[in-house]
Amino acid sequence: MTDPIWQRDEIESPCIRVCVIHPSSGLCLGCKRTGAEIASWSRMTPQARRDIMEALPSRPGEPVRQGGRRGRLRQRDP
Repeated sequence: MTDPIWQRDEIESPCIRVCVIHPSSGLCLGCKRTGAEIASWSRMTPQARRDIMEALPSRPGEPVRQGGRRGRLRQRDP
């Protein structure tokens, strides 16, 4: 649409619809935002959103999976 009424200057959300908050890091596995950042995203100023978007690449990536047989065996080791 080219209608200026529908144009918005807001920064798009980094959400990729993989919404799972990792219990130890507190970061979403999809977008790397915290739960608080996700909850307040629609109320943030454009500058606050830009600041978060700039910080996302430096946040830790997906955690190493600890489950399965290897994880259970590791838990038994003293």
